[in-house]
Amino acid sequence: MIDKEGYRANVAIVIINNDNKVLWAKRTNENAWQFPQGGIKSHENAEEAMFRELKEEVGIDEGSVEILGKTSDWLYYDVPKNWISKGNNLYKGQKQIWFLLKFLGNENDIFLKNSIKPEFDNWSWVDYWIPNDEVISFKRDVYSKALKQLSVFIDEN
Repeated sequence: MIDKEGYRANVAIVIINNDNKVLWAKRTNENAWQFPQGGIKSHENAEEAMFRELKEEVGIDEGSVEILGKTSDWLYYDVPKNWISKGNNLYKGQKQIWFLLKFLGNENDIFLKNSIKPEFDNWSWVDYWIPNDEVISFKRDVYSKALKQLSVFIDEN
């Protein structure tokens, strides 16, 4: 679903464990790490899309997480023009609702080969703010905004 401004509706997922570390995933066959994310289909709301993407990308079931919070509104980023397919004049980038999930399962619940074409081939628990510095440059601003907004939902105890 691309809106009239050229942004595709999307969800992004930050999964936090008991040590307040976040699940950081490496894109298949690339040296690029990111949070799970994916498009919202026309028949879904953001929460439904988030649970579908959670299962597809990292194999985690809805029962293995608790929603701690989400961003208050859409956060946007533009994709570099050279990354956009020729002939796709409408598409500019993504607009995302970000979710913060508490991981309640065990590490065996994380399964990256849950789809025909896996998005990720490795994952790690990292300190909360590390992804802000390690994500690809054109996503840094949206990561910074999202992590700041979501940090208020983290229990520091």
